[in-house]
Amino acid sequence: MPPVFLDRQKQSHSKDKVRKMANGTITERSRERMLYTGMAILSAAVIFAGFSRTYYLKALFANLPLTPLVHLHGIVFTCWLVLFITQTSLVAAKRTDLHRRLGVAGGVLAGFMIIVGPMTAIAAAKRGFGVPGGPPPLVFLTIPLFDIVVFAMLVVAGLYYRQRPDVHKRLMLLSTISILPPGIARLPFDFILATGPLAFFGLADLVLLACATYDTITRRRLHPAYLWGGLLIMVSHPLRLAIGGTSAWVAFARWLTS
Repeated sequence: MPPVFLDRQKQSHSKDKVRKMANGTITERSRERMLYTGMAILSAAVIFAGFSRTYYLKALFANLPLTPLVHLHGIVFTCWLVLFITQTSLVAAKRTDLHRRLGVAGGVLAGFMIIVGPMTAIAAAKRGFGVPGGPPPLVFLTIPLFDIVVFAMLVVAGLYYRQRPDVHKRLMLLSTISILPPGIARLPFDFILATGPLAFFGLADLVLLACATYDTITRRRLHPAYLWGGLLIMVSHPLRLAIGGTSAWVAFARWLTS
């Protein structure tokens, strides 16, 4: 067989191999984009369903008045979910230029959340508010306050690594997963009411583990962002309950709400 023909055959095989690798990469990226967009929509759906009776669709269930602070809290956190869906959709549509511009708004919005969240939690504890099946209000206060602490740590880390998309997007997803427990706790299911923190923390952890497992299977290794960010979320759940049960925390919470 002529050498020229052999060279052309090798070149053809090489091009086919490159084409297959490129197609595989495109498919993997498409699936990853679908995952993040889907998780953004799922997170918003969980929060909407959980707070539908007390906030979003309150007029259909009860006419209890809400304070301006609660309304501000609802607006700010809802904006985060809408922004997260928008940002993941922009990446899926390959509009990273708009994604980066909106990222500035996301940082500002996260700052508002870090301020408004604790204020609302302290005001609710002061009124003696908790969740069905949950611990007493002063003990329960550890849950929303730690939610914000964990959320803040993940968002700050995500913004710090904004030049590394693989780290940034995982940390931003984890930050949103970290604020799911309040919505899950208010879902009208008997097993959630019966088991309390075990259910609403456990279900949030299952969502986290599902994302980490999918990531590990597709990449053949666990990404460090999922490892350390996931550990931060999961370890914080029993830790905050343990802290909330101490006399020192109750005294501190009583001081906060006095």
